[in-house]
Amino acid sequence: MGRNANAKSAESHLTTPTRLTGAEIVWATLVGEGVTTVFGYPGGAILPVYDALRKFPIHHVLVRHEQGAAHMADGYSRASGKVGVAMATSGPGATNLVTGIATAMLDSIPMVCITGNVSSKVLGTDAFQEVDITGITLPVTKHNFLVNKTEDIAHAIRYAFQIAVSGRPGPVLVDITKDAQQGTAIFDFEAAKPRAYRPHPMLHVDESGLKHAAELIKNAKRPVILAGHGISESGAMEQVRTLAERAQIPVALTLLGLGSFPASHALNMGMMGMHGESWVNTAIQEADLLIACGMRFDDRVTGTPSTYALKAKKIHIEVDPAEVNKNVKVDVGLIGDLREVLEELLPRIAGRDGSAWLKTIESSKGAVSVHDIKNLPDSGHLYAAHVMHDLWRITGGDAIVATDVGQHQMWEAQYFHHETPRSLVTSGGLGTMGFALPAAIGAKMACPDKEVWVIAGDGGFQMTAAELSTIVQEKLKINIAIINNGYLGMVRQWQEFFYESNYESTPLVSPDFVKLADAHGIAGRAVTTRAEVAEAVNEARKAPGAFLLNFMVEKEDSVYPMIPAGNALHEMIRRPGKNPLVESADDE
Repeated sequence: MGRNANAKSAESHLTTPTRLTGAEIVWATLVGEGVTTVFGYPGGAILPVYDALRKFPIHHVLVRHEQGAAHMADGYSRASGKVGVAMATSGPGATNLVTGIATAMLDSIPMVCITGNVSSKVLGTDAFQEVDITGITLPVTKHNFLVNKTEDIAHAIRYAFQIAVSGRPGPVLVDITKDAQQGTAIFDFEAAKPRAYRPHPMLHVDESGLKHAAELIKNAKRPVILAGHGISESGAMEQVRTLAERAQIPVALTLLGLGSFPASHALNMGMMGMHGESWVNTAIQEADLLIACGMRFDDRVTGTPSTYALKAKKIHIEVDPAEVNKNVKVDVGLIGDLREVLEELLPRIAGRDGSAWLKTIESSKGAVSVHDIKNLPDSGHLYAAHVMHDLWRITGGDAIVATDVGQHQMWEAQYFHHETPRSLVTSGGLGTMGFALPAAIGAKMACPDKEVWVIAGDGGFQMTAAELSTIVQEKLKINIAIINNGYLGMVRQWQEFFYESNYESTPLVSPDFVKLADAHGIAGRAVTTRAEVAEAVNEARKAPGAFLLNFMVEKEDSVYPMIPAGNALHEMIRRPGKNPLVESADDE
């Protein structure tokens, strides 16, 4: 049966109750939920589902490791705002999903994972490749289902989609026994619909809360908006911008909030927290009011909570009630969808003059730009900051960037300026190495017309490098930039700063990444000087297929500023006052 015939047949299943196998019900339900792409890896306990795929108009992306499937579904969701779907078999196939599920959980990414399991008759007998995946994933999913009856499959999957997107988004797992896949039942898509629900919790914002928040904003002399990931998840970009502009309030962003407020906007101060710019963190510490929008006061944002913004009243607008007063005590908690709460609050906010406070912040920048490495003349050394700056300049920032975790992630956040939401795909909460390459595949599948870049370190890239084959198999135009300093860079930096430069187990011997790419049929080149960066980036962009650039950067460069663990937000290790180009081990 051809694709068009499959689509027509699948559509008829949605309108006319039909007897189907459980395996067919899985795909029919996914079609009904609007799914067009699934990332997965087959195996014995999920084979009935894979056998039925040929009858349905869904594109399956064969990954090289189930962790990659979860990250691809995650990247698909972050780039598109839709629910990503990953699939795996029982046992090790299911457990290989766990890191990806936890990554999505920490960053509130809506995702549905479907796993096969052994037949219900042998559940609990330690049968071949049996594992209690619902038990294992209980702490890292919003909810999970073990389905052992064919007639329950459609409802479980439909309910999983509802849970994944409602309230604070997150991952849901549906584990289906093999006999449930092989049995038959009447598939009635409408009848399987979960009970009526509201996508976001009802507002728990009473009149006094809104009035109190408006009064605090009106009277504040030094307010700061804290912009988090919830802005893009809620679609509240316009409302946050209106609040900032109307009341002339500067905006500080979390890592996952980057892009939710335009980087070029005059009120955008930049990223806050451990590797945020000094003037941003200083402004937060000096503020008399913080308005937290869709963020959860993560420890990487606050430094030591007991010293955090002690002069400031605090308003927290958050969809998850459990996050309010969890890490930082606030004066006003407004519980609900951010966009809806702001729409209630904005009519109560009048224009105000914030020029004095904005001038104070501007003056606090001091000589920071002088110490910024990208402003120093080319001395033949290649620093990661140069690469990030050129990538941003040459692409005009109009690209989706997927990063791993580590130094390169922070340099990207500092030097690649994001103008639009969903343009930075990165693991914030869990900090998952190996995330970038598969997440970029998911992002490219979701947004095929967008330019997509992977930015990874030489350590993290090797964790999921097998997915280069997936890029080739799917014929994806993805550009890859490896920031290769021969170390597990961020760990090495901590060893340098806090462990007397005892570089234990961080020097890294890597393969020739260009040859590795070539072995997969992907073109590439090494870059060793600053002068080559722009030419190499342009070559990658013009290449018809995927392209890998191996940037050989300075080995012992560090990310500045940095707040040491246990310090207050303003107690930063600042950029070196002397020329950092002479700080490398080679120069010394």
